[in-house]
Amino acid sequence: MKRIAIISIISFSLLMVGCASSGNKHLQKETETSVQAKIVEGRTTKAEVKGMFGSPEAVNFTDGGNEIWKYAFAKVKVSGKSFIPFYGLFHNGATGTKKELTILFSGDVVKKYTMSESAIDSKSGWAD
Repeated sequence: MKRIAIISIISFSLLMVGCASSGNKHLQKETETSVQAKIVEGRTTKAEVKGMFGSPEAVNFTDGGNEIWKYAFAKVKVSGKSFIPFYGLFHNGATGTKKELTILFSGDVVKKYTMSESAIDSKSGWAD
Protein backbone atom coordinates (compact mmCIF):
# COMPACT_ATOMS: atom_id res chain seq x y z
CA MET A 1 0.00 0.00 0.00
CA LYS A 2 2.88 2.37 0.80
CA ARG A 3 4.40 1.68 -2.60
CA ILE A 4 1.15 2.70 -4.37
CA ALA A 5 0.98 5.92 -2.33
CA ILE A 6 4.59 6.83 -3.16
CA ILE A 7 4.09 6.09 -6.86
CA SER A 8 0.89 8.17 -6.83
CA ILE A 9 2.66 11.13 -5.22
CA ILE A 10 5.56 10.99 -7.68
CA SER A 11 3.21 10.69 -10.66
CA PHE A 12 1.10 13.61 -9.45
CA SER A 13 4.23 15.71 -8.93
CA LEU A 14 5.46 15.02 -12.44
CA LEU A 15 2.08 16.00 -13.88
CA MET A 16 2.08 19.25 -11.92
CA VAL A 17 5.40 20.47 -13.34
CA GLY A 18 4.46 23.70 -15.05
CA CYS A 19 5.93 26.22 -17.44
CA ALA A 20 5.38 29.93 -17.51
CA SER A 21 6.58 32.67 -19.80
CA SER A 22 6.45 36.43 -19.62
CA GLY A 23 7.61 39.41 -21.60
CA ASN A 24 7.78 40.11 -25.30
CA LYS A 25 6.64 37.00 -27.21
CA HIS A 26 8.51 38.21 -30.33
CA LEU A 27 11.81 37.39 -28.57
CA GLN A 28 10.74 33.84 -27.73
CA LYS A 29 12.33 32.26 -30.82
CA GLU A 30 15.04 34.87 -31.38
CA THR A 31 18.75 34.24 -30.91
CA GLU A 32 21.76 36.55 -31.07
CA THR A 33 22.32 35.38 -34.65
CA SER A 34 18.73 35.91 -35.80
CA VAL A 35 18.63 39.41 -34.27
CA GLN A 36 21.95 40.21 -35.93
CA ALA A 37 20.38 39.33 -39.29
CA LYS A 38 17.41 41.66 -38.62
CA ILE A 39 19.04 44.75 -37.09
CA VAL A 40 21.74 46.65 -38.96
CA GLU A 41 23.48 49.40 -37.01
CA GLY A 42 23.23 52.73 -38.81
CA ARG A 43 20.42 51.54 -41.08
CA THR A 44 17.50 49.94 -39.19
CA THR A 45 14.87 52.48 -38.10
CA LYS A 46 12.59 52.70 -35.05
CA ALA A 47 9.59 51.86 -37.22
CA GLU A 48 11.31 48.71 -38.51
CA VAL A 49 12.27 47.62 -34.99
CA LYS A 50 8.71 48.21 -33.78
CA GLY A 51 7.43 46.19 -36.74
CA MET A 52 9.71 43.26 -35.83
CA PHE A 53 9.43 43.26 -32.03
CA GLY A 54 6.42 45.45 -31.17
CA SER A 55 6.45 48.18 -28.56
CA PRO A 56 9.38 48.12 -26.13
CA GLU A 57 8.98 47.11 -22.51
CA ALA A 58 10.87 50.22 -21.38
CA VAL A 59 12.10 53.43 -23.01
CA ASN A 60 14.90 55.55 -21.50
CA PHE A 61 17.03 58.46 -22.66
CA THR A 62 20.77 59.09 -22.38
CA ASP A 63 22.22 62.42 -21.26
CA GLY A 64 22.90 63.16 -24.92
CA GLY A 65 19.24 62.68 -25.85
CA ASN A 66 19.58 59.27 -27.50
CA GLU A 67 16.71 56.84 -26.95
CA ILE A 68 17.11 53.36 -25.44
CA TRP A 69 14.49 50.66 -26.02
CA LYS A 70 14.47 47.50 -23.90
CA TYR A 71 12.76 44.19 -24.64
CA ALA A 72 12.76 41.08 -22.42
CA PHE A 73 11.35 37.56 -22.50
CA ALA A 74 11.61 34.86 -19.81
CA LYS A 75 10.49 31.26 -19.78
CA VAL A 76 10.65 29.24 -16.58
CA LYS A 77 9.78 25.70 -15.60
CA VAL A 78 8.78 24.98 -12.01
CA SER A 79 10.50 21.99 -10.45
CA GLY A 80 8.28 18.98 -9.79
CA LYS A 81 9.78 18.79 -6.30
CA SER A 82 7.82 21.92 -5.42
CA PHE A 83 4.58 19.93 -5.47
CA ILE A 84 5.65 17.08 -3.21
CA PRO A 85 3.92 17.52 0.17
CA PHE A 86 6.29 18.61 2.94
CA TYR A 87 9.42 18.02 0.80
CA GLY A 88 8.40 20.92 -1.44
CA LEU A 89 8.62 23.36 1.46
CA PHE A 90 12.34 22.67 1.78
CA HIS A 91 13.47 22.05 -1.80
CA ASN A 92 11.75 23.87 -4.64
CA GLY A 93 12.49 26.33 -7.39
CA ALA A 94 12.43 27.00 -11.08
CA THR A 95 14.81 26.93 -14.03
CA GLY A 96 14.65 28.54 -17.44
CA THR A 97 16.06 31.23 -19.70
CA LYS A 98 15.83 34.99 -20.00
CA LYS A 99 16.42 36.95 -23.20
CA GLU A 100 17.10 40.69 -23.27
CA LEU A 101 17.36 43.02 -26.25
CA THR A 102 18.58 46.58 -25.69
CA ILE A 103 18.70 49.05 -28.57
CA LEU A 104 20.29 52.52 -28.60
CA PHE A 105 18.91 54.90 -31.20
CA SER A 106 20.58 58.02 -32.54
CA GLY A 107 17.70 60.00 -33.95
CA ASP A 108 15.51 57.52 -35.82
CA VAL A 109 18.23 54.94 -36.57
CA VAL A 110 19.82 52.12 -34.53
CA LYS A 111 23.22 53.20 -33.26
CA LYS A 112 24.06 50.10 -31.20
CA TYR A 113 22.23 47.08 -29.82
CA THR A 114 22.86 44.06 -27.67
CA MET A 115 21.03 40.73 -27.41
CA SER A 116 21.76 38.36 -24.55
CA GLU A 117 20.40 35.08 -23.25
CA SER A 118 21.05 33.85 -19.73
CA ALA A 119 20.02 30.94 -17.56
CA ILE A 120 17.59 31.33 -14.67
CA ASP A 121 18.03 29.04 -11.66
CA SER A 122 15.82 30.10 -8.79
CA LYS A 123 15.63 28.21 -5.51
CA SER A 124 13.09 29.21 -2.89
CA GLY A 125 12.82 26.32 -0.46
CA TRP A 126 13.63 26.68 3.21
CA ALA A 127 16.70 24.45 2.82
CA ASP A 128 17.92 25.91 -0.47
